[in-house]
Parts: sequence; C-alpha cells; structure tokens
Amino acid sequence: MRRVVQFSTGNVGQHSLRALIGRPDLELVGVHAAGAEKIGRDAADLCGLTEPTGILATDDIDALIALKPDCVVYTALGETRPMEAIEQMAQLLSAGINVVGTSMVWLVTPHQTDDWLRGPLEAACTAGRSSLYVNGIDPGYSGDTAVYAALSLVTRAESVTVQEIFDYGNYDDYEYTGTAMGFGSTPDAELPMAFQPGVVSSIFGGLVRNLASHLDIALDDVGERVEPWYTGERIECKMMTVEPGQLAGVRFAAEGLLGGIPVITVEHITRLTSAAAPDWEFPPEGMTGVHKVIVEGEPRVEVSTHLSHPVLDVTEAGCVSTAARAVNAIDWVCSAPAGIVAADDIPPTAMIRGLMW
Repeated sequence: MRRVVQFSTGNVGQHSLRALIGRPDLELVGVHAAGAEKIGRDAADLCGLTEPTGILATDDIDALIALKPDCVVYTALGETRPMEAIEQMAQLLSAGINVVGTSMVWLVTPHQTDDWLRGPLEAACTAGRSSLYVNGIDPGYSGDTAVYAALSLVTRAESVTVQEIFDYGNYDDYEYTGTAMGFGSTPDAELPMAFQPGVVSSIFGGLVRNLASHLDIALDDVGERVEPWYTGERIECKMMTVEPGQLAGVRFAAEGLLGGIPVITVEHITRLTSAAAPDWEFPPEGMTGVHKVIVEGEPRVEVSTHLSHPVLDVTEAGCVSTAARAVNAIDWVCSAPAGIVAADDIPPTAMIRGLMW
C-alpha cells in the first residue's frame, strides 16, 4: 500500500483528497493546506466527507516529509507562483518522495518544457532518486491520450483539432480562472494574464509540438490566436456577474503551422452561460461541456468526451477527472525510474488498475 500526502485542497485537490481517502490501495498520511482557515482541520472535513480520518492539515512541509510518504499529490496552483511551486516540488523530490500532480501545466509535455522549469526538477529527481508526473484532462488527456486513439483510426491525417468547449459559468474560481481570462473586463482594459503575447503558445504549444513529434512532421511554426466576446446584456452566473460591454466569452488556440496552414490545433471555446457567444460552436445539445478530437483525414474521425455526475456540475466533474489523471498514476510513478515522466511513458492499462472495488 502506497503512503500518500495530499498537497492543497482547492478546486482539484479536494477531489484528489476524497479519492485518496476512499482508495483501498492507498493510505493517506498527511495533508498540506496553505490557508489559515484550513490548517488543523480533518482531511475528511476538507473534502466533504463526514467520517473523520484523524489526519489534520498542516502548512509544515518538513513535517510532511518526515512522514516518509511514497508520493505527494501536488495540486496547488502553481501557474501564478511558478518559482515557489518549483521550490516546493523540488524539496519533496530531493527528499526521495515521488510527486504526481496537476499544477505547472507546462509539465504535461515535459520534453517540450523550457530549461528554467525542467532543469531544477530533473536535478531534484536525480538527487532523491524520485519521479515527477504532471497531467490533467486539458491540458492532458484530450491532447495526449484521446488524440492518439483518434489518429489510430485513420490511414492518412490532413489535420488534427483538439477542443475544449465549456460553459464556465458554474465554475467557482473567479480569483484565478476568471481574472486570468479577463472575464468582466472591457475592450480598453489591459490584456489579461492568459492572453498576454506568448502565453497561449507557452501553455498549449507543447501539446502541439509533442503531437507533431509523434506524427514525425516538422512544423514551420507554432502560432496563437485569441478572440474575445463582449456581452450586450447582463449575465449572472456562479463565477461572477458580467455587465453589458464586458467580456463573457473567449476563444483561443495554439496552432501548428505547415505551409502556412494550421495542421495541429489545440483550441478552447470558453463562455459564461449559454447566452455568451451564440455564434460560436456549442457542445452537443443537452451538454454544457465537451472535450473533442477531430481528425480530418481518411476517414474523418470525431471523438467526444462528455463528463457527468449525479451531484456535481460538469465543470466540477472535470476537476474530478483532472484529479484522476494524477491519482491513478501513483502506483506506476512510484515504481518508475527517477526522472520526469510523460503520459507517453505510462502504459494506458497501468492507469486503470485498482479502480473497481
């Protein structure tokens, strides 16, 4: 049985924590929390369970290392504090603790990651003889798993598009997602963080280049595009209230170009409620979100992934699946050679063991 620590209990972390508590093949031994309102609370309380675990949240990383876990599930937001996140993960890895996580999304395609990020973490893996794996549903599953299944069904591919089409209205994360995408901003405002020049290609370009490498093609360039949509009417949703003239939808993509034509596209269409951006593509009727892979080729293939849950909204169901991509890899990563692991390294069947009990 693997001894595991959960690091953070936010939108994704609460679901990975709940999964760890429920898994018979994993033993939760510690929980990290940064907020004062969470420190000292039982792990069960932090993820909506009623039966106490006796594991209390702490912000003391050294105390968690002293527990000698086999693995840490790192879901703390790192994209807004990358150097601190690198330092925390390196501290764990150097201590000989494997790390799986959903933070620092550049690491979803580690072979395409810049040296400033990969270097310190590789050094930490070497020092601690430990392994690091970062993945999620998007970036992650859609562009490194579903897309391969779709491509295996054609004899020739002309283009590949990986899409996330989601209504984020019920996603209670204005603090990061809302502000990063600029929801509620006006056309004359400074570009939000997510759409500053180079950011889209930085986050999603690795998926494009990684797929090009597997297809054995040399792209001319990886470009990006961003298209905002401003509402003419007031839109109220769980994330926020958007007034007329403010941003309520955005479409963006990283594009791999060959001969001036996009041949590999990773695109997101994100809106706040179905009232936003009515002319853009929607998920299939009755759905509020879809992850889609489209291969134009011989034959044309379209693969759609729909998430649902009897209680949770589809965006929160997406957070459960994001957590699953890390938690389900724990056993394999703990047995892997030291270093940074890519999704390509893990046999797909290794990600499904122990899920039925």
